[in-house]
Amino acid sequence: MLLPRRHVAAVHDLTDAEAAALGMWQVRLSRALRSVTGCAKTYVVRFAEAEGFAHVHFHIVPRMADLRPEHRGPRVFELLRRPEEEHVSADRADQAAQSIRARLQGPRM
Repeated sequence: MLLPRRHVAAVHDLTDAEAAALGMWQVRLSRALRSVTGCAKTYVVRFAEAEGFAHVHFHIVPRMADLRPEHRGPRVFELLRRPEEEHVSADRADQAAQSIRARLQGPRM
């Protein structure tokens, strides 16, 4: 998830500098995710409608090449309803996060 440093309720409330920085980070995070996961593409998603989450934030979601058609696009979030034993383990998520951090701290991609 990517979010601005200050509370902003809508994209149109971002300053030009915030918008530029968030756009750059969307690309950098997408590149890092592709490098680490081998995903075919990334989805950059922003709804900000759930109660308690009415602030600008972006989900950067890797879309793997073998993702079934019924889970592509906004339906990717249906995977959150899958049984917990099908979720990525905390250890695997931590390893991915550390790899992404290392990619972001290395030379610009």
